[in-house]
Amino acid sequence: MSIRKALTIAGSDSGGGAGIQADLKTFQELGVFGMSALTAVTAQNTLGVHGVYPMTAEAVEKQIDAVMSDIGVDALKTGMLFSAEIIEAAARKLREYKYQNVIVDPVMIAKGGASLLQEEATEALKKVLLPCALVVTPNIPEAEVIAGMKITSEADKKEAAKIIASLGVKNVLIKGGHDEGAKTIDLLYDGESFHTFIGKRINTKDTHGTGCTFSAAMTAAIAKGASVRAAAETAKQFIQAAIEDGLHIGEGHGPTNHWAYRQRGGN
Repeated sequence: MSIRKALTIAGSDSGGGAGIQADLKTFQELGVFGMSALTAVTAQNTLGVHGVYPMTAEAVEKQIDAVMSDIGVDALKTGMLFSAEIIEAAARKLREYKYQNVIVDPVMIAKGGASLLQEEATEALKKVLLPCALVVTPNIPEAEVIAGMKITSEADKKEAAKIIASLGVKNVLIKGGHDEGAKTIDLLYDGESFHTFIGKRINTKDTHGTGCTFSAAMTAAIAKGASVRAAAETAKQFIQAAIEDGLHIGEGHGPTNHWAYRQRGGN
């Protein structure tokens, strides 16, 4: 049996709802072997981020080397990278290993409003990391920062996607969780055409880690050989189930239910 393997280069969430914890749970649920390169430790729960303690760039590089040189990776994702130095280190390793199946979740702001990306790191993200990416999966506020424009309509989403693609990333998926209305519309731009993925909006505060989980589901699907479009469909179904079948943990923005998709018969 061929074991598919996925790596997450991201921060730790002590509350278990986001970061590498969410990524590894998602990988497991979708049947891929998960590995991690830790970029930072956060003291975090459903009420917010209470501390961020970054790793050194050397430590991040050593973790990536350890995984790549021995076990190998079918697809990988990046999450919270925190600093320009860590972004540059990760990008350097991706280029060194000539790695193609890279999903970038450009984590910038936590649900509670805490900044998870230093201001000067945004330029490094745009200049050195996005050109390495097969897919980037910003939410609307993140897409606004990367594209340098306000997004208030579907036409704006399309324009922002084109701007982001011009930075060198092959596919741009702008998530619609911040949309107004009864539906969430994710927009995928593949450099030539647009595709939409529509879900029902759920009235809940338990959405902590949705971005991490969505991008991890895409990563797992791509590791198993799915196209970007098919992987986006899987990720949409996975996160929809995870939000709908909530766990209702904690006093603030609670985590999603990572086993909901499997319990519904997904694979």
